[in-house]
Amino acid sequence: MSPLPLNQPVLGAHVPASGGLAKRAIPYAERIGATTVQVFVSNPRGWALAAGVPAQDERFAAWAAERGIAVFIHATFLVNLGSNVEATVEKSVASLRHAVARGRAIGARGVVFHAGSSLATERRAAAYGQLREHLLPLLDELTPEDPDLLVEPTAGGGFALASRVEDLAEYFAAVDAHPRLRVCLDTCHAHAAGHDLAEPGGLTKTLDTLVDTVGPGRLALVHANDSRDPAGSLRDRHTTLGEGTIGVDGFAALFTHPAAAGVPIVVETPSEDDGAGHAADITLLRRLAAG
Repeated sequence: MSPLPLNQPVLGAHVPASGGLAKRAIPYAERIGATTVQVFVSNPRGWALAAGVPAQDERFAAWAAERGIAVFIHATFLVNLGSNVEATVEKSVASLRHAVARGRAIGARGVVFHAGSSLATERRAAAYGQLREHLLPLLDELTPEDPDLLVEPTAGGGFALASRVEDLAEYFAAVDAHPRLRVCLDTCHAHAAGHDLAEPGGLTKTLDTLVDTVGPGRLALVHANDSRDPAGSLRDRHTTLGEGTIGVDGFAALFTHPAAAGVPIVVETPSEDDGAGHAADITLLRRLAAG
């Protein structure tokens, strides 16, 4: 198979991997026309750290390298380095370290993890202290062959450490703006957190704020998801692009804003087992990219 064309938008989806990474992810990605994929390498709602199958890892990594596919891993949703439960913090560190190792094996560019929560207003400073204590060493451990760590601001609520993009100032300060910490921006999360992406220029303003907050070159991945709920709802409910409260036009700045130039875009929207829903969303994004 030939490499993918250069100077094209890098578009894809979160793809299935259970039952065999290469066996499931490769045909799915090819059916939907993906040039980037995101996968889970362990139970997204548990702490079990699944070992990879070397033959599957090697086949998947070779396919991604040959085709120029940008690969990302999403860590378990349970990761919370700001928790007041010591066992949760310890398991979060172990989970991130495991995801990095799996990412190295399959040629991933980044490991996405949720920003986490302090679980109480009065614990916010302590939570950032924990972030420095535990995340900074993980970042320092990373070798050139390892994926970056990508913090994903959440939809808000629950004493979130970062939901609005300006919250990332404190997050990055806690780890001395480490060069291996980058950002995954989820449009549904941003909309829910109060960045109204449905209003004219909404995403442009949000991306401007992101650059002003963490600097240029920090955005490594976009989760392009429409929202079932209005801006500021603090509710994380994804829906098909164009069928939610953001609307098709709300995503156009992904292809015009300098901060998003060349940044891979993954959809995490509803889809059938054959990927038809994801394929339709990718086609829509390609139309937006073409102007």
